[in-house]
Amino acid sequence: MNGRLRHICVSEKKGRAKNQLDVAELRIDHGIVGDVHAGNWHRQVSLLDIADIDTMRKLGVELKPGAFGENLGVEGIDLDTCGIGTQLRIGHSELQVTQIGKTCHHRCAIYYTAGDCIMPRAGLFAEVRKGGMIHAGDSVEVAQRIPREMIQASVITVSDRCSRGEAVDTSGPALQRLIQDSQGAHIALTKVVPDDETQLAELLTHLCDRGYDLIVTTGGTGFAPRDVTPEATRSAIEREAPGLAEEMRRRSVEVTPHAMLQRGVCGIRGRTLIVNLPGSEKGATENFQFIQSALAHAIKHLRDQPAHEELELKREQRVALKKRARKVGAQA
Repeated sequence: MNGRLRHICVSEKKGRAKNQLDVAELRIDHGIVGDVHAGNWHRQVSLLDIADIDTMRKLGVELKPGAFGENLGVEGIDLDTCGIGTQLRIGHSELQVTQIGKTCHHRCAIYYTAGDCIMPRAGLFAEVRKGGMIHAGDSVEVAQRIPREMIQASVITVSDRCSRGEAVDTSGPALQRLIQDSQGAHIALTKVVPDDETQLAELLTHLCDRGYDLIVTTGGTGFAPRDVTPEATRSAIEREAPGLAEEMRRRSVEVTPHAMLQRGVCGIRGRTLIVNLPGSEKGATENFQFIQSALAHAIKHLRDQPAHEELELKREQRVALKKRARKVGAQA
């Protein structure tokens, strides 16, 4: 599927309106040269579908390029279908999607004018994987699509010894295979971290806010002084999902009485489900299998939650408006 780069926008300072450019440089591990949000992090470049912007215009809002803070406006590609890990090619440069939508802590002026803002749910963020010059009007190609409907998952191994290279992580890779096979999921991120409560809580919060559906941790759920995964998880979640943890403990005790010492918790932050599993490969995979049949249904419910329930446009309405906008654009 090919589309077109409609506009390029940058801003030199935060809080300033973005300026439209005809040409810009994408720099690997940085973003757009000259843009304040560029840097060595996961939200180097922001993108919006022109059809989404046109949908807002139909609500009577005057919008200049960059009005939502987007760097790139893309037409001809339905960004709603692109999940984390999708690779986009613009000219000779390449981007990889790292985040879907964003959390807005304050309502923007456009929200108060139109009663809605599309960046929190429709914006995509990406890292630059191959740098180069880009021009307004360049072709945009989906080099590899990770379908949005696939469960976007992350597996985090929590272990001091593994993080220092003193032990080999076998639980993480085993869980990756199991999650892919049982859920048809895309494993967008794997990571090995030490048993540090603050670091883990920050990581879990960060991944939830990036739009992951499922985060599975393995390790740090026992009685040892450094076993702090449950405490870190409780710091990150907004609601607990006790039934999942209870079922894992109930079934595990049938295998070994020591399972009653397992302290793992499960919970929800935003639209993301976090599941704590034991650190051993056998314990981690067994416990995941005990609850795997319920996960797809749980994630469906989380995905169906609107970001702003009172003003969220139904997806069917948005799709119809976007198709109409594309049709008008094609006839112009």
